[in-house]
Amino acid sequence: MNPRRAAVIAAGILLTWESLVLLTGAPPYILPGPLPVALAIGSHFPLLLHHLRTTMIEIILGLVLGTIFGISSALAMIILPRLKSWMLPLLVISQAIPVFALAPVLVLWMGYGMASKVAMTVLIIFFPVCSSFYSGMQRIDPELLELARIMGGRRGAIMRYIVVPSALPSFAAGVRVAAAVAPIGAIVGEWVGSSSGLGFYMLYTNGRMQTDLMFAALTVLSAASLVLYFSIDFFLDKLVFWETTKEIPNAL
Repeated sequence: MNPRRAAVIAAGILLTWESLVLLTGAPPYILPGPLPVALAIGSHFPLLLHHLRTTMIEIILGLVLGTIFGISSALAMIILPRLKSWMLPLLVISQAIPVFALAPVLVLWMGYGMASKVAMTVLIIFFPVCSSFYSGMQRIDPELLELARIMGGRRGAIMRYIVVPSALPSFAAGVRVAAAVAPIGAIVGEWVGSSSGLGFYMLYTNGRMQTDLMFAALTVLSAASLVLYFSIDFFLDKLVFWETTKEIPNAL
């Protein structure tokens, strides 16, 4: 994102926030303004950084594992077509069950440590990565595949040099979605049961009516999530550089 545009958006959000506080006359324990929240971040920054470290480890581990599982499942359905009829219903069923409802079960099975939060994150991001990558590999031009076979291309070489590279733009779109929703899994898991992390800290401060600290934790989480998203987006742009150079045609 353009730095100037990001600064304008941030200023607009802060102005809207402050205007909302002034217009509604909400007391600080309901809706603190940007300045009290900024002061809370400054005075409790080491503690917020400690909880942020825990949450970001959970998010990054969940992203890595969920992406690996998503890629593996998509490749398995492409390489073994018979497996598709068994795996697709399971994928749909996994999304039909609200992931948030599984959080208490995961905490019960895996405990209050990091494992249950990572598992929540994996469950949330697995489907967009798997479905987007699988869909991208299915949309390969059949004439291109036929030409590769006529020229003597082996199945492994066709997968490596044609199918997978052609599906990378769709895969990148799925990973972007996963990066955007990954914090949800970690935070929900921390809300259900944890002793560290920004989700835990938000519940802790909310129970003590320290609303400025709760908003401070939310602000730090939002900033870290944006940094993570745009870092992944930058890497994906480099990975599928041939797509980023394309311009959307004018519809008029």
